[in-house]
Amino acid sequence: MISFTKDQKYIVTGASSGIGEGIALLLNELGATVIAMGRNEERLHDLKSKAHDPEAMFLEVKDLSKDIGTLPDYVKELREKYGKFSGMAYSAGVTAVAPVQVIDYEYAKRIFEINYFAPIMMTKGLLDRRNNVGKGASFVYLSSLDALVSTRGQTLYAGSKAALSATIKGMAREVAFRGIRMNSLLPSLIKTPMTTSAESEKYGAKEVVDEQHPFGWGRVEDVANFAVFLLSNKATFLSGQKYIVDSGGML
Repeated sequence: MISFTKDQKYIVTGASSGIGEGIALLLNELGATVIAMGRNEERLHDLKSKAHDPEAMFLEVKDLSKDIGTLPDYVKELREKYGKFSGMAYSAGVTAVAPVQVIDYEYAKRIFEINYFAPIMMTKGLLDRRNNVGKGASFVYLSSLDALVSTRGQTLYAGSKAALSATIKGMAREVAFRGIRMNSLLPSLIKTPMTTSAESEKYGAKEVVDEQHPFGWGRVEDVANFAVFLLSNKATFLSGQKYIVDSGGML
């Protein structure tokens, strides 16, 4: 059985809704201390009200797309506040449905700032030896199946997620000698507030969704369970991998 202790502290970004919320609640239920991060303060307080152990659920209202270059300093501030971290589940991100003809530089930069540069700079801060527990620390990143099989209109989104997965694999090799693990998850169609409208536009008719996803829409817990497993000591031999979370239809 997977379990954690309160001494194990995990940052969960994008925790105010969707997959991030699911990961934060499950980690907390299994005994970990969670620093839940998101932009929406009201939703974060709602998250805490749902927590199995509210005293071990701490809230950080933060827009990670602002002042990205200072995120390593922000991580240091968090460590001074909470102590060293056992890892992070990075779930914050945005979808982007835009044909290449309408893409401009500022829009492209915005997508990559949120989906790529922010998680990389958060990770840089957390990999500072002063900010993590060392051996046994684990990091999980929400990429997307679009990184492998992008659909129409997903040029920027797919590119940002593919870049994230590739970079995580490279960083995992750099820190493996320290006993730190890093993996990314590539979900397909998961029913969350962010994806419902965008995915409906992207996939279209229900028949198309059913054909490409034999089990239908994925659930938040399908991804959360996998993420928490990778964060736990049950996955100590797994690092540098890109795990597809799919119902078997897209690949």
